[in-house]
Amino acid sequence: MTILDGKKVSNDIKNEIAAEVQKIKDKGEKVPHLAAIIVGNDGASLTYVGSKVKACERVGFESTLVQMSNTTSEVELLEKIKELNENPEIDGFIVQLPLPPQINEQKVLLAVNPDKDVDGFHPTNFGKMALDMSTFIPATPFGILELLDRYGVETKGKHTVVIGRSHIVGRPMSILMGRKGFPGNSTVTLTHSHTKNITQITSQADIIISALGVPNFLKAEMVKDDVVIIDVGITRVTDETRPRGYKIVGDVDFANVSKKASYITPVPGGVGPMTIAMLLKNTLLARERHNI
Repeated sequence: MTILDGKKVSNDIKNEIAAEVQKIKDKGEKVPHLAAIIVGNDGASLTYVGSKVKACERVGFESTLVQMSNTTSEVELLEKIKELNENPEIDGFIVQLPLPPQINEQKVLLAVNPDKDVDGFHPTNFGKMALDMSTFIPATPFGILELLDRYGVETKGKHTVVIGRSHIVGRPMSILMGRKGFPGNSTVTLTHSHTKNITQITSQADIIISALGVPNFLKAEMVKDDVVIIDVGITRVTDETRPRGYKIVGDVDFANVSKKASYITPVPGGVGPMTIAMLLKNTLLARERHNI
């Protein structure tokens, strides 16, 4: 059994990006600039955006953090997005989700210029991804592809089962794993809350990508020997024995499933670190596009 170490691979990618940025600096050119908008003071979102800013510093990017209050109106947020769209200094930006209830998420995502949408959520970019065209792939699916690629996990002709159909992970993964090329060329089954006999399906899978958000959902009896497991789930579970009073748990019963798996991602330290690394990679791509 091989651990797909997202922490190590994400560090490798950050080192590669830092080397690219150094070349850009040596030429006296403008370094990539990533901006993030956060509305409100959701603890998890603040932590996540903070780690993005730190990652930018590490690789030599410029970064801008735009913090807006919980009472921000939709009009005010759209005005700020328009500003970033028109600012030639900003190569890419993200709007941290979730947003407060007074703001329509869909309207906000549509307002982001697709050429600066380094999250890969805009329908233009999603559509290009579905058509195998060059575009920004959403950061978490992009990170999963990179893990499979760097560990040389065979995907051609394999049966991939995706659990969960969110627009951020499940649905894009189902498209990407079925595309021509590597990683891809697998036969994909997309399962969700209305899927019947899910164990029957998962027990036939060569690769399982779980993005459900239900702690320890995938049990050892639901998988076959030598399965490849990608666990995208991240849930805080109360644990009084821990200093913080909780522990982070994935969708997979790691202790038991890992005994049957050929490759498996841990939680934490698997897919999570890859997401930020690929967001940086998308920002580097955005800068290249703007300089063509």
